[in-house]
Amino acid sequence: MARGSLADTYVAALQHDLAELPPEATLVGVVRSPTRWFHAAVDENVPELGPPRALLEEVQTAAEDLKMQGLCDEGAHNAAWEQVGFGERYQRYLEESADAREAVTSLEDRLEAGESLALVCYENTAKKRCHRTILRDRLE
Repeated sequence: MARGSLADTYVAALQHDLAELPPEATLVGVVRSPTRWFHAAVDENVPELGPPRALLEEVQTAAEDLKMQGLCDEGAHNAAWEQVGFGERYQRYLEESADAREAVTSLEDRLEAGESLALVCYENTAKKRCHRTILRDRLE
């Protein structure tokens, strides 16, 4: 059986019909604390693959400080990402957390079995850095 395809998008793209995804793709949210409307936009959510709360809060605090210094929202988000070492810390979380490792393995197994998946979270990666691109790279 052929390996399933892997894509990613953000929830607003789904809500406004802007996402170009295979029609058979299962929409897999990768959000730690999804809203009710997020749940309505995806087929399932795997909170273990969302970044740890403490890391998200650290990025948010750094971004708010950078906005106070005059950076735009996207610029502050991306600078805060670098400032706190988000990418490296999220990758380490995926390796060290037993729950995250189990969730990654489950998605890998589904892809190997031929299921097509689309990872979904909140960030528009055309403007902001996002953990789902790290996760997608790992799954590929």
